[in-house]
Amino acid sequence: MATISTDILASYAADAAREVEGVRGLVESALHRHKGVRIVDEDGRVRVELHVAVEWGASIPDVGRGVQERVAAYLDQMANVDPEAVDVIVDQIGPP
Repeated sequence: MATISTDILASYAADAAREVEGVRGLVESALHRHKGVRIVDEDGRVRVELHVAVEWGASIPDVGRGVQERVAAYLDQMANVDPEAVDVIVDQIGPP
């Protein structure tokens, strides 16, 4: 069985998150994250953590839900991976 590296999954998740309306971008930090995305793969169970910047005035719950749905669908489509969880952390809210 072929496996896909967590770096590739992180790249897919980042691309998908950026497509969601209200997302300004991903937020990098000093923690070990792939450009604002962390993938944890334990025994084939994949968890995704995304750190995002949200547009000023956007509904944070709506953006968060949109990112969760888009990332899960994209990973399923591109890599046949059904993430156990997609956690969205809003680190920044953009200037008005």
